[in-house]
Amino acid sequence: MRLVLMALIMIVSLGYFVCDGKKTRLRGVQWWALAKMGQASNDVLRPTEPVFVNPSLQQLTRRQRRLVTKNPGTVLAVAKGAKMAIEECQYQFHDRKWNCPTSDNTHGGSIFGKILQKGCRETAFIYAITSAAVAHSVARGCAEGSILTCACGVTSKQPSGRDWEWGGCSDNAKFGNKFARKFVDVVEKGRDFRYMMNLHNNEAGRMHVRANMAQDCKCHGMSGSCTIKTCWMRLPTFRKIGTYLKDRFDGASRVIPGNAGRATTQSGNEGSNRTPNQKRFKFIPVNPLHKPPTRKDLVYFENSPDFCVEDNTIGFKGTKGRECNATSIGVDGCDLMCCGRGYKTETYIHKERCSCTFHWCCHVKCDTCTRTRMRHTCL
Repeated sequence: MRLVLMALIMIVSLGYFVCDGKKTRLRGVQWWALAKMGQASNDVLRPTEPVFVNPSLQQLTRRQRRLVTKNPGTVLAVAKGAKMAIEECQYQFHDRKWNCPTSDNTHGGSIFGKILQKGCRETAFIYAITSAAVAHSVARGCAEGSILTCACGVTSKQPSGRDWEWGGCSDNAKFGNKFARKFVDVVEKGRDFRYMMNLHNNEAGRMHVRANMAQDCKCHGMSGSCTIKTCWMRLPTFRKIGTYLKDRFDGASRVIPGNAGRATTQSGNEGSNRTPNQKRFKFIPVNPLHKPPTRKDLVYFENSPDFCVEDNTIGFKGTKGRECNATSIGVDGCDLMCCGRGYKTETYIHKERCSCTFHWCCHVKCDTCTRTRMRHTCL
């Protein structure tokens, strides 16, 4: 049985990447390049420069361009979300062999490189974190008033409490989720296994955004007495979203498609939080002892490379020269990071501010101190 499952995985994988001896082109990765664009500038000392460098829409598909044009302000939110996703991915994996490297390729290639040619768990995380970032950024943009076609989110139908009442401006997670689904999922075409995997991981990322909204309050009253509080619903920080998804990455399921890989179209209903025409796929874990993945779980169908040495097939440079922790037995430790090749140790001088004092008014004066530190890098 296990041999049959493994053979099916190989057939599915090869069916996507090779067709008549040629590799298929990666789909739907260009919009991530918006992370390198759309930087805001409020520098009054350079009034000749525009306030905003508007992101180029050339990286978008026709349907994506139509969507952002219909919703003014969303393109900057998408650009912000793409940048958030990259920064969070690199933060979560900074102490791993694969540290979420990116390139400046903004001309049709993937900013995350050739790792996307693999159906591995790293690819699953990339799709989940980028989809979540768009939903998060757009939802916040609605509440901040930077998107013209949406406003504050609808407050909870639950009654107010004894010492608090609903008010303020809630993050519009419903609009953010709906926009992200239309913007991100539209680039996935076909009906192969990768299509199923990408859409599932996209939705998993968005679910962690809307499922973790929490109540936030502000006190009102004389001299901060907090006689009554105004409360609204607010999204968690994106750092929390990244941490949730990193946990799902560590517990991701290697799967094969069930029901001949067919998607089922769900009818919308309030109980399931599912919108009309939203597809749900059935996946079967390769390990029969594992439970089937839920909608919040990440899925993949191909084992990850070892990331130890340079691998041109995925554009990864390996761990040679990476800094490691000589005292750790975890994934950041030199034994694991350097893949048994060993490491070198060197000392260096680090300058930092110290002995800072506040002078009235209003200046902080610091000394410059030097520290001798130690660095370990993989051979």
